[in-house]
Amino acid sequence: MEELLNMGFPSDLAAQAIAATRGKSIVEATEWILNSNGAPPPPSPNPTNPNLTPPSSSRQPKLDRFFHSQSQTNPKPIHPSTTPIVTNVDKGQEESEPKRLRLSHKETRATNPHEPLSDRMRPCSIHDVVGQDHLLGKGSIIRSSVECNRLPSLLLWGPPGTGKTSIVKAIFNSLNSSAAAAATGNDFKYHFVSLSAVTCGVKDVREAVENAKKMRIKSNKRTILFVDEVHRFNKSQQDSFLPIIEDGSIVFMGATTENPSFHLITPLLSRCRVLSLNPLRPEHVVVLLNRAMNDTDNGLCCSVGMRVHACPSAIEFLSTNCDGDARVALNALEISATTATARLPIKQLDSQKEVESGGNNSIMPFITLDDVKDALQCKHIAYDKAGDEHYNLISALHKSMRGSDANASIYWLARMLEGGEEPLYIARRLIRFACEDVGLADPFALPQAVACYQACHFLGMPECNVILAQCAAYLALAPKSVSVYKAITAAQQVVRESIGQNEGVPLHLRNAPTRLMKDLGYAKDYIYPPDNPMLAASQNYLPPSIQGYSFLEWSSNNDMEKKQ
Repeated sequence: MEELLNMGFPSDLAAQAIAATRGKSIVEATEWILNSNGAPPPPSPNPTNPNLTPPSSSRQPKLDRFFHSQSQTNPKPIHPSTTPIVTNVDKGQEESEPKRLRLSHKETRATNPHEPLSDRMRPCSIHDVVGQDHLLGKGSIIRSSVECNRLPSLLLWGPPGTGKTSIVKAIFNSLNSSAAAAATGNDFKYHFVSLSAVTCGVKDVREAVENAKKMRIKSNKRTILFVDEVHRFNKSQQDSFLPIIEDGSIVFMGATTENPSFHLITPLLSRCRVLSLNPLRPEHVVVLLNRAMNDTDNGLCCSVGMRVHACPSAIEFLSTNCDGDARVALNALEISATTATARLPIKQLDSQKEVESGGNNSIMPFITLDDVKDALQCKHIAYDKAGDEHYNLISALHKSMRGSDANASIYWLARMLEGGEEPLYIARRLIRFACEDVGLADPFALPQAVACYQACHFLGMPECNVILAQCAAYLALAPKSVSVYKAITAAQQVVRESIGQNEGVPLHLRNAPTRLMKDLGYAKDYIYPPDNPMLAASQNYLPPSIQGYSFLEWSSNNDMEKKQ
C-alpha cells in the first residue's frame, strides 16, 4: 500500500488494486491500476529528439511507461513535510484577498496509518484551523502577521486539544507558502525547530540557537523555535530564552496549558504576546469529525483501509462529551471505526473494491452510538488538581454558596468530585466558608462543617459525596454574615500599620502572679465583671492610641438581616 502511495496513486485506487490482486505482488497491483485506466497520461515526446521514445518491455509496457513518466514529471524529490499542496482560493476570497493562495488541509506526505488520527488531521494552513476565530479571524494578530510575513514571539495558552501545536505548525506552513511570498513581494522563508520542555534542556536550546544564527547568515532563513509545555522549564531555563528573543535570533513560540502568570517568569511574558485559546465548541468538533471521515488520504480511511460512515447521534455524542478537546474526539472516533470494522466478516473486507467504487454500501463499516460510548468510556472532564481548573471550580463553589444558590453549589461540587478532587480539600474549604461567610448569623454552621470533614475522613469516596453535598447545601441556605471576617481583617490591618502594635498591654489588664508584679502596678484597678457588671462596662480594654475603634459591627448587621 505504501509503495503504491509513494508512486503517486490515490489511496482509494491503491486499496482497490491490493484487494483485486490479493496483495501478491506490487508489480501485479501496479499493472492492475494501469490496465484499469488509473495511470497518469503517457509522457510527451522528447522536445530535443522527437524520434526518441522511452524504452519498453513486451511483458509490461504500461508499467515501464508509468515509471518513465514519473521520472520525467518529477525530476527532483520534494520534501513532504515542508511543501504543502497549494490551490487557488474560491471566487469570494479572490475578490477580498487577491494575492493570497489557500493551502489544502491535506499534506503532501506519505501517510503513516500508525500515527494517531488527531496527528494526521492537523491543519496545513491557518485557513483550515477550526475554532479560535478570535485569534485567526480577519485583522487578528496571527492573520496579520502571516499576511505581512513578519511573526512576533507568541505564547499560546489554552486547555489540551484546543489547537496550540496545530496553530503553530499551520502558521509555519502558511508563512513558507508561495502565497506569503506573493502577498509580501519577497521570498523570505522560515525554518522550524520543535522542542518539548519535557524531554529537552538548556543544551538543546543553545544548539538550536547556534544553528539558527548560522542559517540566518548562510541562507537568510529565520528560525521559529517552538517549545511545547514551556511551563515545565524552571526559572533559570526560562531565562535562557530572554537574550535570543531580545536580539531577534529566533522567533519564539511557546505552548502551555498552565496559567502563564503563575508558571512563566515576568521577563519572558514581557517579550512575548500571550494568546489565550478557548475550548472548542461542539459545532467545531463536528466539523473536525466530518473532515476526518471524508478525508481519504489522512482520515479514517487510512486507519482501517476503507471508508467509514457514522450515525449523526454518534457524532453529536462525541462533540458534546469531549469537553472541547479535539484530540479526545478524534482518537475516540478512530477507536470506534476500528470497532465497527471488526464487526465485518472477512469476505466483506475483501470486497473493498466494490465499496470504494460505489457498490454495495451496506457492507461499509458503520459507527453507532454504542461504539462511540464504548470508545469514550466516560465523559471527558477537563480538571487538574493543581492548575487553573482546580482554582476556578473551588471559586465557583464558594461564590455559589455565598449567593445562597444551593443548586449551583451542588453542581460545582459534583464537577470537582467527578474530576478526581480530594474530598478532604473540599471539606476544609467548607469549614473556612462556615466562618468567613456564615459566621455569627448561624453559629451551628461551623460544627456542621467540622462534622463534614470528620465524616469524609472516616468514609472516603464515593460514600462521602452525600456528606459534602449536605454541608454545601446547608451553608448555601444558611443566613450570611461577614462581620467576623471584616473584624479580624480590620484588626490585623491596625496591628500592622498603627502605633498600637508597639504599645504595651495596659497595666490593669496584665496578670499579677507575683508580689513584685503587684508592686509594679500589674492588675491594679481592674474591675472583675462578674462582681461589678455595671462598672466593668465602662472599663477600657484597648490601648490608648486606638481607643474608640470598632472592628466588629455585628449588632447593626444582625438587625439588618432580621429586617430582611
